[in-house]
Amino acid sequence: MEDSFKIPQLLLRYALGITFLTPVADRLGILGAPGTGNIEWGNWNNFIDYTSTLMPVFDRPMVNVMGIIATVAELLVGICLIVGFKTKYAAIGASLITFTFIVFMTLSVGIQKPVNYGVFTAAAAGLVLSRISIYTWSMDNLLNKKTK
Repeated sequence: MEDSFKIPQLLLRYALGITFLTPVADRLGILGAPGTGNIEWGNWNNFIDYTSTLMPVFDRPMVNVMGIIATVAELLVGICLIVGFKTKYAAIGASLITFTFIVFMTLSVGIQKPVNYGVFTAAAAGLVLSRISIYTWSMDNLLNKKTK
């Protein structure tokens, strides 16, 4: 079974990693200006405005802190998944982050938004990825071979 899952686990790592890195690039304005193409936020202030709607119990400074924490976590998880470093922990982190998004999104804007954005799929993908024992074509695998 392990041999037959080499390419799918690699594709799942990349897909999930990109799923985390793309919104980070969007909120930092890397993908384009607000209102252009498929840009959701286009800058940090628009991202924090949206995050405020998801966390109405927090004041703006706390939402900004939560946004920073989420952004750093998404950046680290995305990079680790793509390069395959501490993949099991990155996959668990991906699930925890997305489950948190599910809770806040559902409570504030309803169940349809996390469904539309594929947040449930990302949460499940992280759980599936965390259950794989060997991550072929990963830094984890390379480092494991060097220690043997």
